[in-house]
Amino acid sequence: MTHFNRTQPLAIFLFIFSRFIAVSTAAGLPFLIPHNQARAQVGVQPLTWNKTLATYAREYAYQRLGDCKLQHSGGPFGENLALGYADQFTALTAVDMWVGEKQYYDYESNSCVGGESCLHYTQVVWKDSVHLGCAKANCYEGGWFVICSYDPPGNYVGD
Repeated sequence: MTHFNRTQPLAIFLFIFSRFIAVSTAAGLPFLIPHNQARAQVGVQPLTWNKTLATYAREYAYQRLGDCKLQHSGGPFGENLALGYADQFTALTAVDMWVGEKQYYDYESNSCVGGESCLHYTQVVWKDSVHLGCAKANCYEGGWFVICSYDPPGNYVGD
């Protein structure tokens, strides 16, 4: 005869939950590491992974699964979006796209030059941002939607 132990379900839940927490933080490293490398190059403090921002990013990425539009969420955080179609479109690929805009940023004038965009880059290295949360989702029609959320947000004109 097997006896039911009331503590078993709780122990199993706690074990699974602890693994989820560890995986959640570890899942952020592919985003966090290249962000902090770019920030270190310009002497800006590293970002820390934030589960609230990661949850926000994941929920918004799921909203975009049907259309994969690069449309900002309109939420309270700073935001970078990317879209890629290759199976090799990774977190690093997305962050490298944003950091690649560095060549168009002029530090002296604090502006983008040559009619090019550099606002993704400036969000990555925004000195007042301290928290990061990101998500990557495979859209229904193909493609990978990537969102990174930053807190506090950056890219204020004139700052």
